[in-house]
Amino acid sequence: MKIELEKLEKLGYGKKEAFNSLRTNLSFCGPDIKVITFTSCTPDEGKSSVVMELGRSIAEDGKKVLLVDADLRKSVLVGRHQAKSENGTIKGLSHYLSGQAKLNEVLCETNVENLDIIFAGRSTPNPTELLGNRYFDELIMYAREQYDTVLIDSPPLGSVIDTAVIAPKCDGAVLVVEANKCSYRFIQDIKKQLELTECKILGVVLNKVKVEKGGYYNRYYKRYYKSYYRGYYSGYYKPYYGKDGKPSDDSAGSKKH
Repeated sequence: MKIELEKLEKLGYGKKEAFNSLRTNLSFCGPDIKVITFTSCTPDEGKSSVVMELGRSIAEDGKKVLLVDADLRKSVLVGRHQAKSENGTIKGLSHYLSGQAKLNEVLCETNVENLDIIFAGRSTPNPTELLGNRYFDELIMYAREQYDTVLIDSPPLGSVIDTAVIAPKCDGAVLVVEANKCSYRFIQDIKKQLELTECKILGVVLNKVKVEKGGYYNRYYKRYYKSYYRGYYSGYYKPYYGKDGKPSDDSAGSKKH
């Protein structure tokens, strides 16, 4: 099925470079990291926007990308991007997982070259059960064979358990965190929940960051941007540096996991 995404954000230089940086960091996680799930602590932290823009960035790099909207409770992709199909209807993941549609009926080829999407579909009262069935496993197996990268937009792990069902089927997980919204302790609790799934945690996207005028990033890019990648390895976060070139007081860089 062909889908037209009529509303796509035109990224400024700073934002585009931020997503290019995220794409590059993920590529250095290794060739075995192919299926990646994205979650957040709470709703409205910008997770779905991050997944979409990352998908566009990877697709622009010439890689074949599948974006799977697995948030069967509160999907925003269709409405936000004003997705339109040729026949006026869009079947999604819930239709496939419940046996109401075949896989080829929910796979959508978009007007973004190299980017395909499976939308969430109609909301369902039993998303956890659907995500745990064999149809989802078959979808992941198919996607591994047909695409270079598979990005799964999962529900917030701090709100519902669905991501804990999805994560074990993936090669890695990324946590999207809105700046100044969640406490460090709450983020650590979500991280521990992810660790229990035994899915490799690749890093954190600190989203909606406002860089003050005159700061380092502003001098470099000559503008503002809200989203950049901050990965963590060997038990430490990379620190967020302030104007003086030192880690800021509220940075998680000095804290161990």
